[in-house]
Amino acid sequence: MSLKKEIKFFFIKYALTFPAYYILNLYAKTVRPGFENEAAVRDHLEKGGRVILASWHQRFFGGFYLPRILGRPICIMISQSRDGDFIADIVERIGWIPARGSGSRGGKKALRALVDEIAKTRIAGHIVDGPTGPPHVIKPGIISLAQNSGAAICPTYVLYENAWKFNSWDRFMIPKPFSKVVIRFGPLEPVPEAMDAEAFEGVRRQIERKMLDEYEKGDRSLDRRAKRG
Repeated sequence: MSLKKEIKFFFIKYALTFPAYYILNLYAKTVRPGFENEAAVRDHLEKGGRVILASWHQRFFGGFYLPRILGRPICIMISQSRDGDFIADIVERIGWIPARGSGSRGGKKALRALVDEIAKTRIAGHIVDGPTGPPHVIKPGIISLAQNSGAAICPTYVLYENAWKFNSWDRFMIPKPFSKVVIRFGPLEPVPEAMDAEAFEGVRRQIERKMLDEYEKGDRSLDRRAKRG
């Protein structure tokens, strides 16, 4: 890598991390958060259960502060890229525990690290269609993670009353200041430890279909509420 790029990444990592974290904190105070079905997740954890919170890449911005909301550290897989270095530094300050890797780079190592962390924290977050898509298609990694960790999958819906939508591969969304953000925890989905390929794919498709349907219903519901004022 060229010296110019090394200097650029050094500046991003060490000069921008705290300002970005500070700006995020200020920005978070401008939105109006609401939570639904949170008690079921807390109850499962308090009884010694394990949970993987599953959401789309498009909506992960609204879930940044889940460790503080739930009052406990949450582990998550973050890319081994240089951009991932910057993101990992920020989310660690919020309460996330980064396991570095992705489906295409360091994935098996990161999966093992996540399994180990879930054994301690009993909760993980997982971006099921990231980091490069295709959008709204669940990759098999979360099913493998649930099998290996003994955790139930909890589809976690992040709904925005009013948001900017970017021209990225997943049409990434950020809530506008002073808009309502709802985090809705879906029913826990247990995953059998042993499955053949057909059953594995059936579980993956079932959770994917539920997430697509529930996101569509949730977005419509919040949109109707916004129009009623």
